[in-house]
Amino acid sequence: MTMRIDIPHDSDESKGMRPTFFNEPPVMYTGGDVPWQWEEDGMICTRSAAWSAPGCHDGCGVIVYTDKETGKFIKVEGDEENPYYQGRLCMRCLDVAEAIYHPDRLLHPMKRDPKFRGKADKWERITWEEAYDMIDEKFTKIRDEYGGKAIIFASGTGRVTPPINARLGYALGSIQYSYFHSGNACYVPRVAAANTIQGCYTCPDFSMQFPDRYDNPEWVAPKNIFVWGNNPLIANADGNLGHWVVDCMKRGSKLIVVDPRLTWLAAKADLWLQIRPGTDSMLALSMGKYIMENDLYDHEFVEKWCYGFEEYEKACEPYNLDWASEVTWLDKEDIIAAAKYMSEKPTAVQWGLAIDMNLQCVTASQALCNLWCITGQIDIPGGMITVHDPYNTEVWLPPDPREVFTPEQEKERIGSNYEMITNSGMVQCQADSMIDQLVTGRPFKIRAAWIQSTNPLACCAQDPEPRVEKGLRNCEFVVGVDCFMTPTLMANCDVVLPLCFYPEREGLRSVWYYIQNTNKACEPMGESKDDFQINWELGRRWNKDLWPGETLEEYFSYLIKEAGITYDKSRKLNWIYPEFHYRKFEKGEQRPDGKVGFNTPTGRIELWSTLLASWGQKPLPYFEEPPMSPYSQPELYKEYPLVLTTGARHYESFHSEHRQMSRLRSRLPQPLFEIHPDKAAELGIEDGDWCWIESPIGRCREVAKVTPIVDPRVVQADHGWWFPEADPEDQGEGCFATYARNINVCLPSECGDTGFGNQSKCYLCKVYKCTPEEIPLPEPAQPKDRFAEGSFRNSTLEAEMED
Repeated sequence: MTMRIDIPHDSDESKGMRPTFFNEPPVMYTGGDVPWQWEEDGMICTRSAAWSAPGCHDGCGVIVYTDKETGKFIKVEGDEENPYYQGRLCMRCLDVAEAIYHPDRLLHPMKRDPKFRGKADKWERITWEEAYDMIDEKFTKIRDEYGGKAIIFASGTGRVTPPINARLGYALGSIQYSYFHSGNACYVPRVAAANTIQGCYTCPDFSMQFPDRYDNPEWVAPKNIFVWGNNPLIANADGNLGHWVVDCMKRGSKLIVVDPRLTWLAAKADLWLQIRPGTDSMLALSMGKYIMENDLYDHEFVEKWCYGFEEYEKACEPYNLDWASEVTWLDKEDIIAAAKYMSEKPTAVQWGLAIDMNLQCVTASQALCNLWCITGQIDIPGGMITVHDPYNTEVWLPPDPREVFTPEQEKERIGSNYEMITNSGMVQCQADSMIDQLVTGRPFKIRAAWIQSTNPLACCAQDPEPRVEKGLRNCEFVVGVDCFMTPTLMANCDVVLPLCFYPEREGLRSVWYYIQNTNKACEPMGESKDDFQINWELGRRWNKDLWPGETLEEYFSYLIKEAGITYDKSRKLNWIYPEFHYRKFEKGEQRPDGKVGFNTPTGRIELWSTLLASWGQKPLPYFEEPPMSPYSQPELYKEYPLVLTTGARHYESFHSEHRQMSRLRSRLPQPLFEIHPDKAAELGIEDGDWCWIESPIGRCREVAKVTPIVDPRVVQADHGWWFPEADPEDQGEGCFATYARNINVCLPSECGDTGFGNQSKCYLCKVYKCTPEEIPLPEPAQPKDRFAEGSFRNSTLEAEMED
């Protein structure tokens, strides 16, 4: 189901200040032979991409069904014609009807006097123009008096918001595009490390770059697939879908899983490495040592395309199998088997968030990258393919700040002293520095915040003290943009803007491989608007040049200009794939200057990183024991005798989203922690018991799930919990009781020396049963009429249903 289109394209040209990174072949393949909209059984069927809330960051291909007569949403199904997703959907996407018609859904803009932050009954409904005028007045006044640097623009997971949030800030004159997670430890460290070492990012080749997928004559299934620190069937990390792993297994791929937990994939694997959390770099370094000592590396690729091999080989020498086995809790034979699998071609590696949530995240990423580089897996069929945003489409990654700011102005970005964050292609503030600055006001006070599609108080505010909440309370003016009232909005925001859902909006979806439209299938409920529309309308008040086009569709056309098509044309083409080439580094397609090689200072894969060295970092990978572990804290380990790892995903939720969805909550009503049966019996804990998880810095309560899938020395705790059914006001454990059962209160806010990484995956704890009186959520201080004057619920769908 594809059409080939030859497009006019000059690879030497670039769009303004957005330079061509890869030289795109002048050919595209599309889904233009199937309709984007049609009628079926009294319903209008609209082909689209679920590239915004509710859901996750995958942007799955869907067909939205609406009533032909009323235009109302009916259901969503997977689009079997879509070559990328092939009709697969998870329960979160299938439950979108519950989100659209949920009583708690926000429908109208609201404001509240800052002195009443945290109060649920002090809201006033306002118009969009009133909201825009207030935001414009407050933000421009602060910018004019203190500079744009005094206003942060924060977003959450990578969906629609990162590029438009950063661009909105740039339009105002703020370079403070930000993310609240300690150590920016979500995907960004791996991307930064890969950019530094390889000159670009790489992904496992599951044929997703081809519209004809597994039937493409150039593609071969990986001989081996490593799933390392990721559970892709649930997490579907970074646009790579777990069912592709299963598809490849059906085609003969062997599976090696590196995970402290026995996931479904680990249970089906040819080799499962139940690694101790936080020791990934040790495993990778010991594998590298074995591969080189046993002459299993790709000599030709290393000699021609790698820089610093001898130094890397020497750096691996200390990491012998005996030491690695002791540190990682793995058998030597399993480490040897993993090294042999890695050396075979083609081998692909799907890595995940567990690598980022480690103070050694950069060196761990480097150690893993070096493995697939020395074995010659780069850009070969079934290996690790080099990827980029197709046609420079600014739909996922933030824009280049050099479009707007001088080098001196870029130094005003909070955390710019961390050179790796500043210079590795990442354009975010350093999260820990930003939170410190929110709290202390040093070296300058952050006076306003734009909080869009993120709920940091529930999801990524690690610290027993609510420092993120305290820091935002120090701001003079805070704006929140979301679909539902969340703990973050309730505790901190003065203006709240309601978001609509993906069936109700237009947009674009792109991650690495292809482009697809999000096509509007039904009208938004109430006065809700989509992220693109909000940011475009407000951004044009500040700088029209950064938000070109007289209509939103014209702005979308600008974003895909290098594809040589308009937004309307892209809708009719359904999905757009640039022609993919393997071994681009041999053809001058990997560098902006058109030369062969990689986009690094040496033109080669840098096993010894010249960039890391220039930034004052160690240029070679190494292992360092996590600061809170059985070996680094042997005395403390006696009191806290369990390794705590957090954040394993569930089908029923995406981070802190979906907590108000009754169908999904019925399957996962409370946060769980996993504990081995032997350890549970030793502690007198039974399945379903409420327990305290206590670390050296804090404690929270979760429900015990007694299961053999974890090591007896490890517990795994859920993250991102808050309770929409609880009191929206703080009764001692946060708005909507967000701190009551939230593992973040047991974890520190602390990054590694690169500015990246945290300790969410490797800490120490003990567990013990709660007393009965400790289990309930805090009782409301004064039960209130849900629709009392000033209640935020007056701006929800529930209020309209009452009327």
